[in-house]
Amino acid sequence: MLKNKIYKYITLEIFKSFLTILFAFTTIAWTVRAVNFLDLMVEDGYSVLVYLQYSFYNITTILARFIPLSFLFALIISILKFERQHELIILWTSGLSKIKIVNLFFFISIIITIIQILWSVVITPTTLNKSRHLLRTSGVELISSVIRSKDFSDTFEAITFYVEEKNEDNEMKNIFIRDNTNALGTIVSESSQNANTTIIANKGVVRNDKLILFDGLIQSQSRTGEINNIEFTRTVLTMDSFSTRTIITPKIQETATISLIKCFFNLGDSKKNILNCPYKKNKVEVAQNLSRRIGMPLYIPLIALIGSFLLIHKRQEKFSFLKKYLFFLISFLILVFSEIMVKFSGFSFLNFLIYFLFPFTLMPIVYFMLIKSINSEKLI
Repeated sequence: MLKNKIYKYITLEIFKSFLTILFAFTTIAWTVRAVNFLDLMVEDGYSVLVYLQYSFYNITTILARFIPLSFLFALIISILKFERQHELIILWTSGLSKIKIVNLFFFISIIITIIQILWSVVITPTTLNKSRHLLRTSGVELISSVIRSKDFSDTFEAITFYVEEKNEDNEMKNIFIRDNTNALGTIVSESSQNANTTIIANKGVVRNDKLILFDGLIQSQSRTGEINNIEFTRTVLTMDSFSTRTIITPKIQETATISLIKCFFNLGDSKKNILNCPYKKNKVEVAQNLSRRIGMPLYIPLIALIGSFLLIHKRQEKFSFLKKYLFFLISFLILVFSEIMVKFSGFSFLNFLIYFLFPFTLMPIVYFMLIKSINSEKLI
C-alpha cells in the first residue's frame, strides 16, 4: 500500500513538471509564431477572429514538437528535486528497489509516447487541415490574398502572377499572368488547345473572387507554335479558372496518417489524396512525416532509461555533479539526433527502417547497463 502511494507521488510529480514545462515552451513558441501570422490580417485581410482561430489550430504542431524535450526536462528536474530534498535516501532506506523506480520511469515514458503518437497521428493533421479550411471559407477573396505588389506569385498551380501596384481596395496596375497548362485557354476560345497563355493588362480589380481586367492583351501559343493575339477592354477571370496547391490539395503535414501510409507503401487510392504521391520527392516528404509522427515518439523511453542513471550514486565517487550533466547531455543529444535523422529517413527505405529500429536496439542495451550499474552499486 505504501509503495503504491510512493509510485503515485512520483508519477504525479513528473507529470506536473512535464505539463508545466510543456505549457511554458508551447506558449513561448506559439507567441513567436502568432506574430508571424499577423500577415493574415495586415496583408491578406482576414478578421481578428480568423487570425486567432488559425493561430490556435497551429498550437497542436508546436505542442507535438516539444513533448519529448519537456519530458526530458521534467524527468531530470524531478530526480534532482527528489535528491535535493533527500527523498531518494528515504526511498532506498525503506527498502524500495531502484530497479522498480527505473521501471516506473520507463512506464511513464511509455504513456508519454502513446500520448504523442496519438497527438501526432490524429490531432495535429486534423487541426492543420481545419486551419486551411478556415482560410478557404473565411470569406476573403483568395486572389487578393495571394497576389502582392512587385512579387511573383506561383500559388496557383502552373500560373504565375505579377502585379506592379496594388492598393487596399484590391485595385491593381500593370498586371502580368502566365499560364503554362492551358487553364486559361477557354478565355481565348472554347476549342482552344493552347500550350500556354499570357495575359497583360493595364488595370485590374478583385471583386467577389473574380479578377476583372481592363485594357489588355491575351497572347496564346498553340501546340503547333501558332501565336494568337486578342486585345480586350474588359475580361473577367473567375476562381473556376484556377486551382491552387494550398486550397485543392492538402499539404503533406495536413494529410491523414493512413493516407501517408498508403502513399508510402503504394496502397489503395493514395494518388487521389496526395499531390504527386508516387514521385520520389513527395515520397521523401511522406517518409519524413511518418518518421516524425510515429518514429520520433519512440525515442522517449530511451531518454527515460538514460536519465535513470541519475539514480545511481556511488560512494566517494569523484565529479558526481558532472555525471548528472553528462547524462542530461546524452539524453538531449539523443533528441537532437532523432530530429536530425528525420530528414535522412526519407532518402531510402533502409534509412526509414533504421530510424524506427534504432531506439528499440538501444533500449535493452541501456536497460542492461542500468541493472548492472545498480547491482555493482550494492557491492560497494
